[in-house]
Amino acid sequence: MLSCREATELMSQEQDRPLGLAERLGLRLHMLICSACSNYRRQMRVLRAACRRFGGGDTP
Repeated sequence: MLSCREATELMSQEQDRPLGLAERLGLRLHMLICSACSNYRRQMRVLRAACRRFGGGDTP
């Protein structure tokens, strides 16, 4: 089972690269039981969408 620290690290990495099968499964399992990390992931998605709109695309 992933710790919250490991889960948030994977959430950050998935923004830059595709996660492997084991990483995806571990993250999904963690998200099922951890509401704090689920909230963090939602917040990351909102911020990323806002940055895309403000910046005019998905440029680094």
